[in-house]
Amino acid sequence: MREHGGNLDHARQRFGGRADDWIDLSTGINRLPYPVGEISAHHWQALPSRSEIDALHRAARHAYGTAAPVVAMGGAQAAIQLLPQLAPGGRARIFAPIYNEYAPVLSAAGWEVEEVWELDALAGADLAIVVNPNNPDGRRHAPKDLLALLPRVGRLVIDESFIDAVPELSLASEADRPGLLILRSFGKFYGLAGLRLGFALGNAADIGKLAAASGPWPVSGAAIAIGCRALRDDAWAKATSARLARDCVRLDEMVQSQGWQLVGGAPLFRLYETPGALAAQQKLAQGQIWSRVFAQNPTWLRLGLPGIEAEWTRLAEVLD
Repeated sequence: MREHGGNLDHARQRFGGRADDWIDLSTGINRLPYPVGEISAHHWQALPSRSEIDALHRAARHAYGTAAPVVAMGGAQAAIQLLPQLAPGGRARIFAPIYNEYAPVLSAAGWEVEEVWELDALAGADLAIVVNPNNPDGRRHAPKDLLALLPRVGRLVIDESFIDAVPELSLASEADRPGLLILRSFGKFYGLAGLRLGFALGNAADIGKLAAASGPWPVSGAAIAIGCRALRDDAWAKATSARLARDCVRLDEMVQSQGWQLVGGAPLFRLYETPGALAAQQKLAQGQIWSRVFAQNPTWLRLGLPGIEAEWTRLAEVLD
Protein backbone atom coordinates (compact mmCIF):
# COMPACT_ATOMS: atom_id res chain seq x y z
CA MET A 1 0.00 0.00 0.00
CA ARG A 2 1.20 3.50 -0.84
CA GLU A 3 1.74 6.09 1.87
CA HIS A 4 -1.55 7.17 3.43
CA GLY A 5 -2.91 8.46 6.69
CA GLY A 6 -4.76 6.04 8.96
CA ASN A 7 -1.78 3.67 9.19
CA LEU A 8 -2.20 2.99 12.91
CA ASP A 9 -0.55 -0.43 12.55
CA HIS A 10 2.70 1.38 11.81
CA ALA A 11 2.20 3.72 14.77
CA ARG A 12 1.56 0.84 17.15
CA GLN A 13 4.60 -1.11 15.92
CA ARG A 14 6.82 1.87 16.69
CA PHE A 15 5.22 3.30 19.81
CA GLY A 16 3.03 0.54 21.28
CA GLY A 17 -0.50 0.68 22.65
CA ARG A 18 -3.83 -0.69 21.53
CA ALA A 19 -5.70 0.80 18.60
CA ASP A 20 -8.31 2.21 20.98
CA ASP A 21 -5.60 4.06 22.91
CA TRP A 22 -4.70 6.22 19.93
CA ILE A 23 -6.22 9.44 18.61
CA ASP A 24 -5.79 9.15 14.87
CA LEU A 25 -5.34 12.64 13.41
CA SER A 26 -3.40 11.37 10.40
CA THR A 27 -6.49 11.38 8.17
CA GLY A 28 -9.02 13.99 7.11
CA ILE A 29 -11.91 11.99 8.54
CA ASN A 30 -14.45 13.69 10.81
CA ARG A 31 -13.91 12.34 14.34
CA LEU A 32 -17.48 13.20 15.35
CA PRO A 33 -19.30 10.94 12.87
CA TYR A 34 -22.89 10.97 11.78
CA PRO A 35 -25.09 9.03 14.24
CA VAL A 36 -26.12 6.07 12.12
CA GLY A 37 -28.94 4.83 14.38
CA GLU A 38 -30.64 1.49 13.88
CA ILE A 39 -30.16 -0.46 10.64
CA SER A 40 -32.82 -3.04 9.87
CA ALA A 41 -31.91 -6.68 9.37
CA HIS A 42 -33.13 -6.40 5.77
CA HIS A 43 -30.20 -4.14 4.84
CA TRP A 44 -27.72 -6.73 6.14
CA GLN A 45 -29.39 -9.81 4.72
CA ALA A 46 -30.81 -8.89 1.31
CA LEU A 47 -29.05 -7.87 -1.87
CA PRO A 48 -29.65 -4.17 -2.55
CA SER A 49 -32.55 -3.63 -4.92
CA ARG A 50 -32.57 -1.28 -7.86
CA SER A 51 -35.12 0.94 -6.13
CA GLU A 52 -32.91 1.21 -3.02
CA ILE A 53 -29.87 2.18 -5.09
CA ASP A 54 -31.99 4.74 -6.95
CA ALA A 55 -33.10 6.19 -3.60
CA LEU A 56 -29.44 6.59 -2.60
CA HIS A 57 -28.73 8.38 -5.87
CA ARG A 58 -31.64 10.78 -5.22
CA ALA A 59 -30.30 11.48 -1.73
CA ALA A 60 -26.87 12.25 -3.19
CA ARG A 61 -28.37 14.65 -5.72
CA HIS A 62 -30.21 16.36 -2.89
CA ALA A 63 -27.09 16.74 -0.73
CA TYR A 64 -24.85 17.86 -3.58
CA GLY A 65 -27.36 20.17 -5.26
CA THR A 66 -27.35 18.58 -8.69
CA ALA A 67 -29.67 16.99 -11.23
CA ALA A 68 -26.81 15.25 -13.04
CA PRO A 69 -26.52 11.48 -13.42
CA VAL A 70 -24.82 9.88 -10.40
CA VAL A 71 -23.48 6.45 -9.47
CA ALA A 72 -22.70 5.19 -5.97
CA MET A 73 -19.39 3.39 -5.55
CA GLY A 74 -17.21 1.89 -2.83
CA GLY A 75 -15.69 5.24 -1.89
CA ALA A 76 -14.10 7.83 -4.15
CA GLN A 77 -11.17 5.43 -4.42
CA ALA A 78 -13.32 2.99 -6.40
CA ALA A 79 -14.00 5.70 -8.98
CA ILE A 80 -10.28 6.51 -9.21
CA GLN A 81 -9.54 2.86 -9.97
CA LEU A 82 -12.01 2.94 -12.88
CA LEU A 83 -10.91 6.21 -14.47
CA PRO A 84 -8.72 4.45 -17.09
CA GLN A 85 -11.82 2.69 -18.39
CA LEU A 86 -13.42 5.94 -19.53
CA ALA A 87 -10.98 6.45 -22.39
CA PRO A 88 -7.96 4.85 -24.01
CA GLY A 89 -4.58 5.87 -22.64
CA GLY A 90 -3.24 9.29 -23.47
CA ARG A 91 -1.66 12.27 -21.75
CA ALA A 92 -2.80 12.86 -18.16
CA ARG A 93 -1.87 15.94 -16.17
CA ILE A 94 -2.54 16.17 -12.45
CA PHE A 95 -2.47 19.27 -10.29
CA ALA A 96 0.24 18.70 -7.67
CA PRO A 97 0.74 18.06 -4.83
CA ILE A 98 -2.13 15.59 -4.99
CA TYR A 99 -3.63 12.49 -3.41
CA ASN A 100 -1.10 9.83 -4.30
CA GLU A 101 -3.33 7.21 -5.94
CA TYR A 102 -4.03 9.00 -9.21
CA ALA A 103 -0.61 8.77 -10.85
CA PRO A 104 0.00 5.04 -10.14
CA VAL A 105 -3.49 4.01 -11.30
CA LEU A 106 -3.16 5.91 -14.57
CA SER A 107 0.46 4.88 -15.18
CA ALA A 108 -0.41 1.23 -14.68
CA ALA A 109 -3.09 1.58 -17.38
CA GLY A 110 -0.61 2.99 -19.90
CA TRP A 111 -1.26 6.72 -19.47
CA GLU A 112 1.56 9.24 -19.73
CA VAL A 113 1.30 11.10 -16.41
CA GLU A 114 2.71 14.55 -15.69
CA GLU A 115 2.45 16.64 -12.52
CA VAL A 116 1.85 20.37 -12.95
CA TRP A 117 1.67 23.17 -10.40
CA GLU A 118 -0.64 25.71 -12.05
CA LEU A 119 -4.14 25.32 -13.48
CA ASP A 120 -3.17 26.73 -16.87
CA ALA A 121 -0.56 23.98 -17.24
CA LEU A 122 -3.36 21.39 -17.36
CA ALA A 123 -4.41 22.68 -20.79
CA GLY A 124 -3.83 20.26 -23.66
CA ALA A 125 -4.18 17.12 -21.54
CA ASP A 126 -6.45 14.29 -22.60
CA LEU A 127 -7.25 13.87 -18.89
CA ALA A 128 -6.80 16.63 -16.28
CA ILE A 129 -7.27 16.00 -12.55
CA VAL A 130 -7.74 18.57 -9.80
CA VAL A 131 -8.59 18.04 -6.12
CA ASN A 132 -10.65 20.93 -4.73
CA PRO A 133 -9.95 21.79 -1.93
CA ASN A 134 -6.60 20.18 -2.56
CA ASN A 135 -5.15 17.38 -0.49
CA PRO A 136 -2.77 17.86 1.29
CA ASP A 137 -2.26 21.64 1.11
CA GLY A 138 -5.90 22.79 1.01
CA ARG A 139 -5.47 25.01 -2.05
CA ARG A 140 -8.86 26.14 -3.36
CA HIS A 141 -9.96 26.84 -6.91
CA ALA A 142 -12.86 29.04 -7.94
CA PRO A 143 -15.53 27.18 -9.92
CA LYS A 144 -15.26 29.67 -12.81
CA ASP A 145 -11.54 28.96 -13.15
CA LEU A 146 -12.13 25.23 -13.32
CA LEU A 147 -14.96 25.59 -15.85
CA ALA A 148 -12.64 27.68 -18.01
CA LEU A 149 -10.44 24.59 -18.38
CA LEU A 150 -13.19 22.45 -19.92
CA PRO A 151 -12.72 23.54 -23.57
CA ARG A 152 -8.95 23.09 -23.18
CA VAL A 153 -8.78 19.48 -22.00
CA GLY A 154 -10.24 16.19 -23.15
CA ARG A 155 -11.82 15.31 -19.80
CA LEU A 156 -11.67 17.19 -16.49
CA VAL A 157 -11.96 15.23 -13.23
CA ILE A 158 -12.59 17.26 -10.08
CA ASP A 159 -12.09 15.34 -6.84
CA GLU A 160 -14.35 17.08 -4.28
CA SER A 161 -13.68 14.69 -1.40
CA PHE A 162 -13.16 17.57 1.08
CA ILE A 163 -15.72 20.04 -0.24
CA ASP A 164 -18.83 19.22 1.84
CA ALA A 165 -18.23 22.01 4.37
CA VAL A 166 -17.48 24.58 1.63
CA PRO A 167 -20.22 23.77 -0.93
CA GLU A 168 -19.82 27.12 -2.67
CA LEU A 169 -16.68 25.67 -4.31
CA SER A 170 -18.49 22.67 -5.77
CA LEU A 171 -19.16 22.10 -9.46
CA ALA A 172 -21.72 19.39 -8.76
CA SER A 173 -24.49 21.53 -10.26
CA GLU A 174 -22.53 21.60 -13.54
CA ALA A 175 -21.62 17.90 -13.53
CA ASP A 176 -23.67 16.96 -16.58
CA ARG A 177 -21.47 19.09 -18.87
CA PRO A 178 -19.62 17.00 -21.48
CA GLY A 179 -16.09 16.26 -20.39
CA LEU A 180 -16.64 16.99 -16.68
CA LEU A 181 -16.61 14.32 -13.95
CA ILE A 182 -17.02 15.03 -10.23
CA LEU A 183 -15.93 12.60 -7.49
CA ARG A 184 -17.43 12.85 -4.00
CA SER A 185 -16.45 11.06 -0.81
CA PHE A 186 -19.10 10.23 1.79
CA GLY A 187 -16.89 8.82 4.53
CA LYS A 188 -14.75 11.89 5.25
CA PHE A 189 -17.33 14.55 6.10
CA TYR A 190 -19.75 12.08 7.67
CA GLY A 191 -16.93 10.37 9.57
CA LEU A 192 -17.81 6.90 8.30
CA ALA A 193 -14.88 5.97 6.08
CA GLY A 194 -15.25 2.29 6.96
CA LEU A 195 -18.64 2.27 5.24
CA ARG A 196 -16.81 2.65 1.87
CA LEU A 197 -19.25 4.92 0.09
CA GLY A 198 -18.67 7.58 -2.53
CA PHE A 199 -20.18 8.93 -5.72
CA ALA A 200 -19.30 9.96 -9.25
CA LEU A 201 -21.37 12.68 -10.93
CA GLY A 202 -21.15 13.43 -14.61
CA ASN A 203 -22.75 13.16 -18.03
CA ALA A 204 -24.85 10.12 -18.88
CA ALA A 205 -22.18 8.45 -21.03
CA ASP A 206 -19.44 8.56 -18.39
CA ILE A 207 -21.72 7.58 -15.52
CA GLY A 208 -23.09 4.71 -17.61
CA LYS A 209 -19.56 3.36 -18.15
CA LEU A 210 -18.69 3.63 -14.46
CA ALA A 211 -21.98 2.00 -13.44
CA ALA A 212 -21.41 -0.89 -15.83
CA ALA A 213 -17.86 -1.39 -14.57
CA SER A 214 -19.02 -1.30 -10.93
CA GLY A 215 -21.42 -4.21 -11.33
CA PRO A 216 -25.01 -4.70 -10.12
CA TRP A 217 -24.32 -4.22 -6.36
CA PRO A 218 -21.62 -1.56 -6.07
CA VAL A 219 -22.38 -0.69 -2.43
CA SER A 220 -23.83 -2.58 0.54
CA GLY A 221 -27.34 -2.45 1.90
CA ALA A 222 -26.05 -0.87 5.09
CA ALA A 223 -24.25 1.83 3.10
CA ILE A 224 -27.48 2.58 1.24
CA ALA A 225 -29.53 2.85 4.43
CA ILE A 226 -27.03 5.05 6.24
CA GLY A 227 -26.24 7.11 3.14
CA CYS A 228 -29.90 7.88 2.44
CA ARG A 229 -30.42 8.97 6.04
CA ALA A 230 -27.28 11.10 6.34
CA LEU A 231 -27.40 12.78 2.94
CA ARG A 232 -30.88 14.14 3.63
CA ASP A 233 -30.03 15.42 7.11
CA ASP A 234 -29.45 19.05 6.16
CA ALA A 235 -29.51 20.25 9.78
CA TRP A 236 -26.66 17.92 10.77
CA ALA A 237 -24.59 18.96 7.74
CA LYS A 238 -25.07 22.66 8.49
CA ALA A 239 -24.19 22.30 12.17
CA THR A 240 -21.15 20.12 11.36
CA SER A 241 -19.84 22.59 8.79
CA ALA A 242 -20.07 25.40 11.35
CA ARG A 243 -18.30 23.32 14.01
CA LEU A 244 -15.48 22.36 11.66
CA ALA A 245 -14.88 26.01 10.78
CA ARG A 246 -14.56 26.87 14.47
CA ASP A 247 -12.32 23.88 15.15
CA CYS A 248 -9.93 24.82 12.35
CA VAL A 249 -9.31 28.16 14.06
CA ARG A 250 -8.95 26.42 17.43
CA LEU A 251 -6.32 24.00 16.13
CA ASP A 252 -4.36 26.71 14.33
CA GLU A 253 -4.19 28.72 17.55
CA MET A 254 -3.27 25.67 19.63
CA VAL A 255 -0.15 24.80 17.61
CA GLN A 256 1.24 28.34 17.48
CA SER A 257 3.29 27.63 20.61
CA GLN A 258 5.26 25.04 18.61
CA GLY A 259 6.35 27.59 16.02
CA TRP A 260 4.48 25.74 13.28
CA GLN A 261 3.26 27.81 10.35
CA LEU A 262 0.00 27.11 8.55
CA VAL A 263 0.57 26.04 4.94
CA GLY A 264 -3.11 25.52 4.24
CA GLY A 265 -5.94 23.14 4.85
CA ALA A 266 -9.56 22.20 4.39
CA PRO A 267 -12.33 22.07 7.01
CA LEU A 268 -11.23 18.53 7.98
CA PHE A 269 -7.43 18.90 8.16
CA ARG A 270 -4.60 21.41 8.55
CA LEU A 271 -1.13 21.31 7.01
CA TYR A 272 1.72 22.91 8.94
CA GLU A 273 5.31 23.82 8.16
CA THR A 274 7.51 22.58 11.02
CA PRO A 275 11.25 22.65 11.78
CA GLY A 276 11.15 18.86 11.38
CA ALA A 277 8.00 16.86 10.75
CA LEU A 278 9.39 13.50 11.90
CA ALA A 279 10.41 14.96 15.27
CA ALA A 280 6.98 16.57 15.63
CA GLN A 281 5.27 13.31 14.72
CA GLN A 282 7.35 11.43 17.31
CA LYS A 283 6.49 13.97 20.02
CA LEU A 284 2.78 13.56 19.31
CA ALA A 285 3.11 9.77 19.07
CA GLN A 286 4.58 9.59 22.56
CA GLY A 287 1.18 10.83 23.69
CA GLN A 288 -0.47 8.32 21.31
CA ILE A 289 -1.64 10.93 18.84
CA TRP A 290 -0.90 9.95 15.26
CA SER A 291 -0.21 12.51 12.54
CA ARG A 292 0.73 12.47 8.87
CA VAL A 293 4.15 13.26 7.43
CA PHE A 294 5.20 13.38 3.79
CA ALA A 295 8.32 11.80 2.34
CA GLN A 296 8.53 14.44 -0.40
CA ASN A 297 8.59 17.31 2.11
CA PRO A 298 10.31 16.65 5.48
CA THR A 299 8.88 19.81 7.07
CA TRP A 300 5.18 19.16 6.41
CA LEU A 301 2.94 17.79 9.15
CA ARG A 302 -0.79 17.26 8.61
CA LEU A 303 -3.29 17.05 11.46
CA GLY A 304 -6.94 16.20 11.32
CA LEU A 305 -9.28 17.87 13.80
CA PRO A 306 -9.80 16.28 17.24
CA GLY A 307 -13.35 15.25 18.03
CA ILE A 308 -14.62 15.04 21.61
CA GLU A 309 -13.29 17.47 24.20
CA ALA A 310 -11.08 14.81 25.78
CA GLU A 311 -9.14 14.57 22.50
CA TRP A 312 -8.55 18.32 22.44
CA THR A 313 -7.36 18.16 26.05
CA ARG A 314 -4.88 15.37 25.34
CA LEU A 315 -3.51 17.19 22.28
CA ALA A 316 -3.01 20.34 24.36
CA GLU A 317 -1.22 18.36 27.07
CA VAL A 318 1.10 16.65 24.59
CA LEU A 319 1.97 19.94 22.90
CA ASP A 320 2.72 21.51 26.28
